[in-house]
Amino acid sequence: MFGRDPWGGPLEIAADSATDDDRSRNLQDYDRAALSRPLDETQQSWLLGPGEQKKKKYVDLGCVIVSRKIFLWTVGTLVAAGLLAGLIVLIVKTVPRHHHRPPPPDNYTLALNKALMFFNAQRSGKLPKHNNVSWRGNSCLKDGEPGLFKDLTGGFYDAGDAIKFNFPQSFAMTMLSWSVIEYGAKFEAAGELNHVKEIIKWGADYFLKTFNHTADTIDRMVAQVGKGDTSGGPDENDHSCWTRPEDIDYERPVFQCSSCSDLAAEMAAALASASIVFKDEKAYSQKLVHGAKTLFKFSRDQRGRYSASSEAAQFYNSTSYWDEFVWGATWMYYATGNNTYLQLATTPGLAKHAGAFWGGPSYGVLSWENKLAGAQVLLSRLRLFLSPGYPYEEILSTFHNQTNLFMCSFLPYYTSFNRTKGGLIQLNHGAPQPLQYAANAAFLATLFSDYMKAADTPGWYCGPKFYSTDVLREFAETQMNYILGKNPRKMSYVVGYGTHYPKQVHHRGASIPKNNVKYTCKGGLKWRDSTKANPNIIVGAMVAGPDRNDGFKDKRNNYNYTEPTLAGNAGLVAALVALSGDTDVGIDKNTIFSAVPPMFPTAPPPPAPWKP
Repeated sequence: MFGRDPWGGPLEIAADSATDDDRSRNLQDYDRAALSRPLDETQQSWLLGPGEQKKKKYVDLGCVIVSRKIFLWTVGTLVAAGLLAGLIVLIVKTVPRHHHRPPPPDNYTLALNKALMFFNAQRSGKLPKHNNVSWRGNSCLKDGEPGLFKDLTGGFYDAGDAIKFNFPQSFAMTMLSWSVIEYGAKFEAAGELNHVKEIIKWGADYFLKTFNHTADTIDRMVAQVGKGDTSGGPDENDHSCWTRPEDIDYERPVFQCSSCSDLAAEMAAALASASIVFKDEKAYSQKLVHGAKTLFKFSRDQRGRYSASSEAAQFYNSTSYWDEFVWGATWMYYATGNNTYLQLATTPGLAKHAGAFWGGPSYGVLSWENKLAGAQVLLSRLRLFLSPGYPYEEILSTFHNQTNLFMCSFLPYYTSFNRTKGGLIQLNHGAPQPLQYAANAAFLATLFSDYMKAADTPGWYCGPKFYSTDVLREFAETQMNYILGKNPRKMSYVVGYGTHYPKQVHHRGASIPKNNVKYTCKGGLKWRDSTKANPNIIVGAMVAGPDRNDGFKDKRNNYNYTEPTLAGNAGLVAALVALSGDTDVGIDKNTIFSAVPPMFPTAPPPPAPWKP
């Protein structure tokens, strides 16, 4: 048999003649020879193929060897746990969810939402698109006069008329800024922080138009836009006419002043406090601070009362400028951190002229006319939290004691002020329009209570008797509850709050329908004299309020009962936000001190040398 040789030649394969039996015997010999030495596992597997293996008792995991039973039990447990967790997740996702709604807003928060809307209704000038008062529109776009004050648009109308009185308007903005600085978190919780800041900015931007805010020194400023004096004859003005602000076509004079310390210091306080509200907008905040410095310098250089020779004396007469000096200097210190202002605010002579040491029927009553009580509370705050020590401690301690004293006068256990049978405190001694004073007092009482809580002070003494901080809050709640409807007439004096509130508010814009009819100066008087409810609801307006007997006449032509004001509503907003929301949320201790440098008390002077 032949095959092919891989090298090219023939390959001869010899035929095997051996029998199968011989071949088998030979193989058996080879097997016995091979088995003469033991085979390793690999060789056995090659030769013998797979065989039955015993189960191992342990499992090698690489880094550790564990019992096979434990390993299997562990893996089984993990798989079972995974399946159970998946089942739970599946059940949770498929079962209908029941969301727990947050608790409804408290009454103070609901009233706060409405009280701020009043400022939207009082805006003058070109209104923003989101003003949200359907019956208001652009108005008085020509306010101003040739020269420095050619553009005086903007700002707020004072009350039921269309006059812009800058003195009470400044106080209103200061009060709003103060409430934001202290209770910013509560405004945010009520959803009103951006809203109230817009209101403050609207006022501050207008104030910057009323003097040369880019200058360091000025010699005049604007005190009032519009005229209200009706004694001069039949001329048309903001009091003799009853017309919508949008339809005004009569002349609106501009009143300037060159000696108006009270107005300038109050407006300086408004801009200084607003600068703290907008401290995160550095350029705008610094603009406000510069304007405040200019105004305060003017107030000190050109002494005089703004209303001394002005028709404003009939409506917002200022009796002194010393309280504005203490108030304004305090806000200037907080806005700048400049100790010069603190030295001025704590000058005993200044406090003496402001009436800090002699009391009187209006002692402790904060209002657009007297800011001493507000300044005393602000300076007590400085002592409680920063304790600047010498040389301020003596006068700050005096202010603190005076604050304690007039807080005592708010309590029903003392007779400094009478109360109506319904419980309204008569801080203006029975004169008309009492609610604005009660609201301001409620704000101060709540604020001072929160100051003491933040300073871990449980209360204060009224003579020998100790009262807890809760007593002040109870006083504030009593007054605000009266305003909101807990009174003998069961009437809410905040329009739009509750179901029973004044319907004939003394307010031109609210009383005249928006029906595309332009009523003349005298033609609109029919709406003033109408016995029907106002066609437009001026939501959030706090009216002047009841008389000393809890009586109230819902008559449009009686402004002593039914007219709201900017200053009144500012105090209302401040009191409501202080009382609103969670009682555990107190004041913001630090924001007001943002510009104040660290304080290290100055050592008192050494004693005089001993002389024998």
